[in-house]
Amino acid sequence: MLWFTLLLVLIGLCNAQSRLGSYNLESAVTVSGLSSGAYMANQFHVSHSGKVTGAAIFAGGPYYCAAGNALAATSTCMQVPSAISIAAIRTYTQTAANSGLIDPLSNLGRGRVFIFSGSRDSVLVQGVAQKLQEFYSGYIGSGSIKTVYNVAAEHGMPTDSYGGACGSTNSNYINNCNYNGAYEALNHLYGGLQRPSSSAGQSGQLFLFDQSEFFNLGPAITYGMDTAGYIYVPSACASGARCRLHIAFHGCLQGREKVGDRFARYAGYNQVADLNNFIILYPQARTIATNPNGCWDWWGYTGIAYPTKNGFQITGVQRMMLRAQGQY
Repeated sequence: MLWFTLLLVLIGLCNAQSRLGSYNLESAVTVSGLSSGAYMANQFHVSHSGKVTGAAIFAGGPYYCAAGNALAATSTCMQVPSAISIAAIRTYTQTAANSGLIDPLSNLGRGRVFIFSGSRDSVLVQGVAQKLQEFYSGYIGSGSIKTVYNVAAEHGMPTDSYGGACGSTNSNYINNCNYNGAYEALNHLYGGLQRPSSSAGQSGQLFLFDQSEFFNLGPAITYGMDTAGYIYVPSACASGARCRLHIAFHGCLQGREKVGDRFARYAGYNQVADLNNFIILYPQARTIATNPNGCWDWWGYTGIAYPTKNGFQITGVQRMMLRAQGQY
């Protein structure tokens, strides 16, 4: 029985949650996400554009697309781009900015945006991603928006080294497309980055940290959040080097509860981080009764404030961001 006891101890150590640390980070932050994580990345960018200087959106649509309606989220905002009114969305966005619910929209003009939509994506059609492009074009110059619509990818995170067949879906929603989405996105947002080879390993460390402390009014699960998240720290950043922070939001059915650390380990960000001194924060959503697929809230299951600075998930992730920067 000794071997069994040792095994349980090792499992416990592997799943141990530490306190999220603080690092020597630049003040500006960028975000990205896939699917529901793409919508969340967009919401975080728009609501905190004073701090967030760029966003990479993989298979996502425009801000406040669902307008608090779950049916719209699963129909219009995934499959019916002709029913999406950018004029109405901009009216809401301006009203939210005027009310201080999101940062001033003028901040968006200094940022950069990367939009990826696979030509074979059957879950969120390209027309919806093009509506996102239309939304951003009202605030950001065309030279700062990069779109990629010509990769024959199904719904998933495109990589050049891991995942299922590019044109098919798989349970991890990571597709091996001979296309390094994480690098292409981050290189557009920052410029001048070193590209990792397709065979590059990961020399930093992936830590599991306690998310519970970042939710003050109730347990994390109340807001569809896992008790733990991941953070990837390259060795140089762990040693005190000046680094940059990027927040990556997983998609539905892709959180720790469903696939463990696969998104955090294999989506392609960590190899870019090692070469270019990025810390990658991977917050984790999870299932609750009103969110059975563990999606991020982009239709209002946590309340009407969901796309603003007052949204419970956005507030929690903001606190994680501030902790990593040594400000919380």
